[in-house]
Amino acid sequence: MEPTETKLKEYAGGWITERPDAELPAFLKFAYIFIAGGCAIYFLVYMYGDVNQPERGSLVRAMNAATGASAALMYAIAALIVIFGVIVVAYSFAKPHPEPPDNPQDAKK
Repeated sequence: MEPTETKLKEYAGGWITERPDAELPAFLKFAYIFIAGGCAIYFLVYMYGDVNQPERGSLVRAMNAATGASAALMYAIAALIVIFGVIVVAYSFAKPHPEPPDNPQDAKK
């Protein structure tokens, strides 16, 4: 049996390698959905701090009253989280594109 040479793409000075034809595992694709959804939910639940916490809740509410939290800003940040999550999930489920050549002159031939 002859050894076959596989082309590996290296990142971070060779610490991370990737085969060009490798697919992203399905569990990892669904983990992206779970993580992005968890981040958005966590942000929406705690965007004004832990106001219902028995010991510190009154202090958090007093700080929110003194500083004046902006609901529009908080929801805009939540929207950015959702948009980023959608982009990451769409990219992970998208069909991989072929690798561009290392040398641009090779593309012209």
